[in-house]
Amino acid sequence: MNLRSPAILLASRAHGETGAVARLLTPDDGLVAAYVAGGRGRQMRAVMVPGNRVAVELAARSASQLAFARLELEHSRAALMTEPLPAAAIQWACALTAAALPERYPCPRIYAALDALLGAIAVAPSARGWVAGLVGYETLLLSEMGHGGARPDPAADWPALLAALARLEAPLAETLLAGRGRDVMAARRLLTERLHRIA
Repeated sequence: MNLRSPAILLASRAHGETGAVARLLTPDDGLVAAYVAGGRGRQMRAVMVPGNRVAVELAARSASQLAFARLELEHSRAALMTEPLPAAAIQWACALTAAALPERYPCPRIYAALDALLGAIAVAPSARGWVAGLVGYETLLLSEMGHGGARPDPAADWPALLAALARLEAPLAETLLAGRGRDVMAARRLLTERLHRIA
């Protein structure tokens, strides 16, 4: 198996002394996991940040083998990780995506929506500029995974957007993340607590 594609880095964990296993979302091949040599080293530190868009080159001898990946940074969102609210939003969106999608499920709409959401978080002057996008993204994920969901009103006021986020919590926890969402939902609770502080 060989693959070259743009990708969004969703998560990484240590593997061996200096390596890392990355979970990446690609538009045409969906969620893929791969070993990144030196992924925890100084040179790769700025690349291995959740939310970063990268160019990935994957190689594996078989579909059942963990692929080896080479990553090249295309668009960094690392600077946002020093800001509490954007950092919480990026961590939640990436963790949700990594936990909700099955491996190798083609999802170009989800890829495009996540990339747009991360872009909005980066450029909006405040959370009021991207919370409607977050509600829309969560709704899209539920819909794509067969759990329905009403489209949000992008013109809704701030209390209505917070209420929409609250309504989505149970469907996300009980259907999309059923049985594996405790740690992931903790990231969402952190985000919603921070959003309520600016209400």
